[in-house]
Amino acid sequence: MGDIASFCLLSIAVFCGAFVSGLAGFAFSAVAGAILLHVLPPLEAVPLMMACSITVQATNLWALRKNIRWKQSSALVFGGLLGVPIAVWLLQTADARIFRESFGLAIACYAGYTLFRPVLSRRLQMNVRRNALIGFGGGLFGGLTAMPGAIPTIWCDIHGVPKTEQRGLVQPFIAAMQVFALVLMLLQNDLSSKVLVEFVASIPALLAGAALGIFAFRCVNEGSFRRIILTMLLFSGVLLAL
Repeated sequence: MGDIASFCLLSIAVFCGAFVSGLAGFAFSAVAGAILLHVLPPLEAVPLMMACSITVQATNLWALRKNIRWKQSSALVFGGLLGVPIAVWLLQTADARIFRESFGLAIACYAGYTLFRPVLSRRLQMNVRRNALIGFGGGLFGGLTAMPGAIPTIWCDIHGVPKTEQRGLVQPFIAAMQVFALVLMLLQNDLSSKVLVEFVASIPALLAGAALGIFAFRCVNEGSFRRIILTMLLFSGVLLAL
């Protein structure tokens, strides 16, 4: 990524990904990867996207710290930490493409359907066992698809959880799963020095995109936020299924 054109592509990709992640809370890799995976080899693009996404998640956690629901999120994280190693094992022993395509089709169908139905009014009653089970599913499928937040986000949408509570519950879980996945990746592979250079170069665009996304999140109403979440789930699901 030495020339100006490549730097501009990198900045555009991470800015767009950071904006969407700051607004919706997830989908950085789905958006940024649409560009980065076409201009960088996977061994550079994947860890770069993970590092960038973790940075955005850290920014989100700080900006939304008053709304974070640490107690409920801890159960999600515990379940997710159990699910990720199983996903790593499945990646080594099974056809991960089938998992990705099936999961992508499922969440795309869910998002496409729910975009045209009214919001469910029943509120989610937090339960440690239930949250741990949802976290396990998020960690398992997140490890296979790089979308750990999809299942907890859908769970919150089904039960009509308001946007600030949803972000406060799901945001720590996504951050923890991404840190855990990056650690596993670093233990298994040597990280190219180019990734560090590209990450440092992307920081201004990352921070600008995340700040703008968080500002937009605070401005949109509940109905608009739900449509944004479902649209991003639909977009991400289609990308996984293709």
